[in-house]
Amino acid sequence: MAHPKRKISKTRRDKRRTHYKAKAPTIIVCSNCGAPILYHRVCSECGYYKGKLAIEKIAAE
Repeated sequence: MAHPKRKISKTRRDKRRTHYKAKAPTIIVCSNCGAPILYHRVCSECGYYKGKLAIEKIAAE
């Protein structure tokens, strides 16, 4: 197994890890019903995506 020849400094390690962070998901408002939805997803309330019907809702009996 390969071993590091020198200790990696905290600064160097942290520079490499700057991109490993969580960010909040982008939430938009549905153009059809006004419900908050995740970006690039079909609306779970009305089934519309980009102003077009993508999924027909089945009425619960």
